[in-house]
Amino acid sequence: MPHKVQNNDIKFGREITGNDELSLPKATVQKIITEILQPSPGVTFAKDARDLLIDCCVEFITLISSEANEIAEKEAKKTIATEHIDKALRELGFPEYVQGVLSAAGEHKEVLKGVRDKKTNKLELSGLSEAELLRQQEALFKSATEKYNQGPA
Repeated sequence: MPHKVQNNDIKFGREITGNDELSLPKATVQKIITEILQPSPGVTFAKDARDLLIDCCVEFITLISSEANEIAEKEAKKTIATEHIDKALRELGFPEYVQGVLSAAGEHKEVLKGVRDKKTNKLELSGLSEAELLRQQEALFKSATEKYNQGPA
């Protein structure tokens, strides 16, 4: 299925090209490649192919985020939200990715909720009052300041 934006196209007056300052961790990309590709005897993914894939991923992320930013700006929003990514994917000709992105966003929200709940529960389970926790924190700061002021041992 052809997409609206091709390599080296100009969209909204800006040339869409790679940015050498942006990248993805090679080890992470290699792990994703290994997990996605079925192991085949004698078949490997060359390092230059992995680097090209990283460049393509960065380009894709830049393209989608730029489009989502423009959509958010048109709506006078200062934060790019999930619906802006959804709309950007559709407008750029990638509707087949929308469901997967929305699913991943939902999973991410659930993980964040669990982290927040865990922090709240840890505080509640400590059995200490807020005043006692504050007293302990101040004592730790005082101790650290004293150690710092003493210099190296």
